[in-house]
Amino acid sequence: MAEDRGGVVDHCLRELQPMSESTSVQPRKQRRAYFQAAAFDRHRQLTVSLSRELRGKYRRRALPLRKGDTVRIISGSFKGREERVSKVDVASLRVTLDNVTIKKVDQKLKPLPIRSNHLILTRLNLADPWRRRILNVSAAEVPPEEPAPAAETPAPEPETPEAPTTDASPEAADEDPAPVPKKRKNPPAATEDA
Repeated sequence: MAEDRGGVVDHCLRELQPMSESTSVQPRKQRRAYFQAAAFDRHRQLTVSLSRELRGKYRRRALPLRKGDTVRIISGSFKGREERVSKVDVASLRVTLDNVTIKKVDQKLKPLPIRSNHLILTRLNLADPWRRRILNVSAAEVPPEEPAPAAETPAPEPETPEAPTTDASPEAADEDPAPVPKKRKNPPAATEDA
């Protein structure tokens, strides 16, 4: 090992170790390494396996995810679906896909974040020149960009026609409806008169 100059060399060597190759097997230290990982380590954790067709074509086994890639979900309630990546969250190590949503209590749709180990890359976004250089792909070989699919929106509920109100007396139409009493937040305290 290199000469130690006040802990500088050891510190640099420790930072070069990948997040998954922690020297400890203690769960607390593994969790600490996971939560305190640098951004480039987190991006490396978002690496996804390529499909068999892409492995044969590009001679690579896995690549980090990018926005615009198309992936197949291999586990969970959305298993088997192929969707486009709409967001890659490096901080939480989760990926958001188009049309993969859950319904909240108030019936609004919310994107469902998915871990990268539940995905397989089926189509690559080759718009980035860095990625083309890594895969040895020329700009002429890049397929044209497909339009993003429209997000699923729930159908609007049909409006129900209001029933016409008919009053028998014409005087009732002139009168204001009875005022609704306001609810008190705290009831008045009971007093005892003796």
